[in-house]
Amino acid sequence: MRVDADDFARPCSCGREHHIDVKEIVIESGAIGKLEEEMSDGDLREYISPLLICDTNSYKATEELMEDIYDRCQVLILDAEDLEADERAVEIVENYMEEDIDLVLAVGAGTIHDLSRFVAHQYRIPFVSVPTAASSDGFTSTVADMTWNGVKKAVAASAPLFVFADTDIFAKAPKRLTAAGVSDILGKYIALADWKIASILSKECWLFSSLMYALVLSGLAMQMTGNSRPASGAEHHLVHLWDMEVVNGHLDALHGEKVSAGTMLVLLEYKKIADAIRKGNCKVHTCTEEDRELLQSTFGKKGILGAIEKENTPELLDDVSTKELSDTLPGILKIIDALPAVTDMQEMMNTAGCVSR
Repeated sequence: MRVDADDFARPCSCGREHHIDVKEIVIESGAIGKLEEEMSDGDLREYISPLLICDTNSYKATEELMEDIYDRCQVLILDAEDLEADERAVEIVENYMEEDIDLVLAVGAGTIHDLSRFVAHQYRIPFVSVPTAASSDGFTSTVADMTWNGVKKAVAASAPLFVFADTDIFAKAPKRLTAAGVSDILGKYIALADWKIASILSKECWLFSSLMYALVLSGLAMQMTGNSRPASGAEHHLVHLWDMEVVNGHLDALHGEKVSAGTMLVLLEYKKIADAIRKGNCKVHTCTEEDRELLQSTFGKKGILGAIEKENTPELLDDVSTKELSDTLPGILKIIDALPAVTDMQEMMNTAGCVSR
């Protein structure tokens, strides 16, 4: 399967022009051979000093199939144990980089891609994506989920020039990683519902094979809108909260597994809200002192409340009156009712082997 990015950059019914940075996406058996061709005789031949970033797991999964590519790159193999996209990992990458690096190859799953796209953006050099598992939707994204001083945030990053997803590699990934990718896709039900609701309130632009294809499309949608709306909603905010470990200890869970648990929690809440709207019991209120106390007791104890407040300034709801929000409740009810029933979502997750609690 080949995806021509130009197909997504055509005139849109929303009236906006959508920019796509990625040139081509190849999802097929033998995709690594296409990467070799691009590096030898194609658009990538001009880059003479590439840095390949992987971890111990992705290196083991690709060392034989990608032997020729490893030989022509500077290779950084990060320890997969407890690897996170944070300031420590960025420092390791930066200390390893030689001055003449002109291309980054990300060989791995979500964390490797977050690090690679962030570093590529910081140093203004292109990067190429080589997914080794269909485990998350960040392969073509223009944001990186990073942790800075304990605060989880989505920061500006670079989209890849190319994506070479070889089924001979990612089809052999552990089933747990594949289930996590399914979880990330199912979480889009919530993300898209949140986006639709936001479009009612703030007139935001509204848009919208294989598991890997779906994950790649999610990233392309983020490129087209310039933000993470198409792929990240309340379910991802829960994930970021858990990642910051202010209400919990360390969780031995993949990103996608946290997403599916968050998806179920948010779906349950949305269905409760829908019932309340139908019964006329849903009331809109402004922020209360109790809300402020909850923020202080949650984030204040780790000294990151100030950073959290800065990350969420300006507060977008300041531009929405309680009356405006109340008036949109019938429209919000329609959006929630279009979501799957809780039992149907649970069945889909069970079928795919997803973690859901």
